[in-house]
Amino acid sequence: MLSTHLHGERQNTAMKDRNISENDVITQPVKIAARKVQVYYGDNHAIKDVNVEIDDKTVTAFIGPSGCGKSTFLRCINRMNDTIDICRVTGDIEIDGEDIYDRKVDPVQLRAKVGMVFQKPNPFPKSIYDNVAYGPRIHGLARNKAELDDIVERALKRGAIWNEVKDRLNEPGTGLSGGQQQRLCIARAVATEPEVLLMDEPCSALDPIATAQVEELIDELRQNYSVVIVTHSMQQAARVSQKTAFFHLGHLVEFGDTDKIFTAPEDPRTESYITGRIG
Repeated sequence: MLSTHLHGERQNTAMKDRNISENDVITQPVKIAARKVQVYYGDNHAIKDVNVEIDDKTVTAFIGPSGCGKSTFLRCINRMNDTIDICRVTGDIEIDGEDIYDRKVDPVQLRAKVGMVFQKPNPFPKSIYDNVAYGPRIHGLARNKAELDDIVERALKRGAIWNEVKDRLNEPGTGLSGGQQQRLCIARAVATEPEVLLMDEPCSALDPIATAQVEELIDELRQNYSVVIVTHSMQQAARVSQKTAFFHLGHLVEFGDTDKIFTAPEDPRTESYITGRIG
């Protein structure tokens, strides 16, 4: 696939530029650290004792059967589970060493730092411009219209949709195609200059061409963000991610380099899922 090819070319170029050998590994600092995370929906124990460290400027994929807890854990990273009355989260989740569940942390400010893109494209019933400008406005990121214009243009370019919409910014975002709407939602998510970008099955409602465009964009976004993607497609995880976490029945069964998870998994449950025997 295109994104895999581009990813390989970029890696080869980067290694040549740094003059490092094939045996050296470029490691990124840890961005997100979770320890002993448990999630309960009432009496249902949905996430069980999850420990994981997610690197900065890396795409990390969460895979596993439906209902295994991958989306639930993703929503812990920006405290979206706080909006569910019966949900209770215990354990520690830190971003850059700061406990995001500390009482001093404002969830609204946290969600500016941790952007989210959902399964179904959900543009606001506003213009393309106002969709992207909404976050920067409420967070006071622009002092005047010129600064806001710059933020909107930069975000739409990062969302790889600027050239398609630059002449119709005042038209409704809901008038775009499904793939364009999802890239608009990605642009909206990055407009507040987040450091982490969460994606919950962002391509499941898209056709193959739009999916390839979004996958290529994800590969580009990791230059600036720590990207965490939940996907039901193992092929997609293999194409876009450098690290993969396999969830099963609320447990994080295995976590490691994507290539290793897919070619030489250590846990028999991981192998059973990848080969199609469970799931």
